[in-house]
Amino acid sequence: MDSPYTSLTDYIAVPRAEALTLSPDGRSAVLTVATLTADGTAFERSLWQIAADGSGFPRRLTRSVKGESGAAFTASGDIVFVSSRIDPAATDAPEVAQLWRLPAGGGEARPVTRLAGGVSGIAATALAAETIVVAADLLPSSATLEDDAASRRLRRDKKVTAVFHDSYPVRYWDHDLGPAEPHLFALDMAAVAESVAGSAPDRGDVGGADGTVTDSYPSDLPRPTDLTPRPGRSADTAGQALTPDGRTLLVALRVPERRSGRFVLVSIDVATGERTTLMDEDRVHIESPVISRDGATIAFLRVPFHTQTASADQEIWVADIDGMNARRVAATWDRWPTSLRFDARGESLIATADDDGRGPVYRIPLDGSDPVRLTSDDFSYTDVSVDPATDDLVALRSSWTAPPHPVRIHADGSVTPLASPAPVPEPIGTITGIETTATDGTRVRGWLLLPEGADAAAPAPLLLWIHGGPLNSWNAWSWRWNPQLALAKGYAVLLPDPALSTGYGIDFIARGWNAWGAAPYTDLLAITDEAERRDDIDESRTAAMGGSFGGYMANWVAGHTDRFRAIVSHASLWALDQFAGTTDNSEFWQTAFTPEGLEANSPHHAVRDIVTPMLVVHGDRDYRVPVGESLRLWSELAEHHAAADGTTPHRFLLFPDENHWVLKPQHAVLWYETVFAFLDEHVHGRDWRRPESLG
Repeated sequence: MDSPYTSLTDYIAVPRAEALTLSPDGRSAVLTVATLTADGTAFERSLWQIAADGSGFPRRLTRSVKGESGAAFTASGDIVFVSSRIDPAATDAPEVAQLWRLPAGGGEARPVTRLAGGVSGIAATALAAETIVVAADLLPSSATLEDDAASRRLRRDKKVTAVFHDSYPVRYWDHDLGPAEPHLFALDMAAVAESVAGSAPDRGDVGGADGTVTDSYPSDLPRPTDLTPRPGRSADTAGQALTPDGRTLLVALRVPERRSGRFVLVSIDVATGERTTLMDEDRVHIESPVISRDGATIAFLRVPFHTQTASADQEIWVADIDGMNARRVAATWDRWPTSLRFDARGESLIATADDDGRGPVYRIPLDGSDPVRLTSDDFSYTDVSVDPATDDLVALRSSWTAPPHPVRIHADGSVTPLASPAPVPEPIGTITGIETTATDGTRVRGWLLLPEGADAAAPAPLLLWIHGGPLNSWNAWSWRWNPQLALAKGYAVLLPDPALSTGYGIDFIARGWNAWGAAPYTDLLAITDEAERRDDIDESRTAAMGGSFGGYMANWVAGHTDRFRAIVSHASLWALDQFAGTTDNSEFWQTAFTPEGLEANSPHHAVRDIVTPMLVVHGDRDYRVPVGESLRLWSELAEHHAAADGTTPHRFLLFPDENHWVLKPQHAVLWYETVFAFLDEHVHGRDWRRPESLG
């Protein structure tokens, strides 16, 4: 069978649809598509235009060495995006990402900003005005854009990289925080003037007795207005939205509190910067604000803090644009929204949510009636936009058999695939739902993917894959953990949603809260038992794998059962007392467990009981689960299980320049090569074959 899943080289070269945004008139959409570079070492991103009704062919809009991302539309239909492509007028500027505009009527893209530190992303756009808000960083001492340029030039010239901190945290996921701090800037796109001469660089002004030159912001570009001056890290946001007229920004701003903080909903006047707090509750996050098309109503998530004995819930609230008349909707809906939008008339919210191993779209009426599920297939939906003319939806959807691809969702729930430059490859094998009953009587379900030819005469070896999170679900495509590659190798893959998984209600999460080694573990064993009862599964050849929380569970499995032939532990939590103080968000983890729960659920206590060969994998730039977890795991495996000559059945794959994930294309290939070689050695009894690129 000619399939990209049979070759890792072909697999990483498959084009990937990563994001979708709908035009203001609903007639077209822009896709962000990632493709492999010619040398196979990186992905480059470009923008493509497709018809939103399913007609025609994709049309490429951008082409540059640096690529483009974060596309959005202005009210007039221009496309704005973020790119570090070369600005011909900024000959001596550092290569940082800026905002660019591609006119709706055609022509070349041109830069809209020339910020010394670049643009982080597009934060919000207005429906009926040429106002947009971008996120960008300024150094702490900078009162103006010119100050920031001068300070950055000084640090660059002196080759200073040191960062001074006076608050927590200092790292986040895969990057060091600081020295710059996040700001939100407003831009008037109507002020972007075209001229025959084009954009000319401003040479700066001579200032001071020493004749030094200060950097002046270009006079021919619209000057960004700082809406969050000197914010510290308070411009870290949990979502923001512009009113249709572009005059008011609603933003969930972070208020620091000791080592953590909470998000409050504020209204910022774009012209004056005046700020009004609309929603602020102690020990409650207000997140993900959205605004109706008429600008009269807002919706947001209200998320009380979790405690050591109970997970937080997520509530949907609506209010008037000034925050008055706030009320909860869908109060009995036991699901957590992953996105919110208003429909075209402002009578309902369009939401996505994890549900029973899928990620469907819902319509949530504002009159208090029950949510209605709009999609009934086995897919998960993201990037949902509303067609203002028809109230149809345009979105990306994916499943474990199909990567993200653009579709149109009609009012009756039917779905039409749209043209895409990233075609969906034909899947390998089959997928079926599988479920069992846990020891406490709870239904536990997952997906079982079977390779071609698996039957009673030729049962397939089984790989138990444990998802991360832990508040997560195996319900959407992943380029990083892709069972199609395992199916091509002849393995069956079990993707279970144990206790703590989302999409099954708050009580299902509560079963594993403060007790990760209890119900989550027994759920995994119970559904593995169910899979192994099938005559097309070889119960004598099984292995377990997981990353992040899944890596934690892989470690827990290793210390509490010998039923698996091999275990792969990626980016795993090992010693919870150590982890809780070194992760980038220590306050969260120390409030998610009682002291007794933290101690009782730490996998490292069972290191002496491990008999299964383990492959330990970690990235040195992982700040969510610091590499010290795997370093300690590796040390203790050697301490208790290495032979007298130092040899061990365990293996350690370290990526010095990767983070919580393995993102570089050739590193992803190496990850799979190493994992499959390790599994083949212990599941099939084959000789160990060291991947060539390991040297």
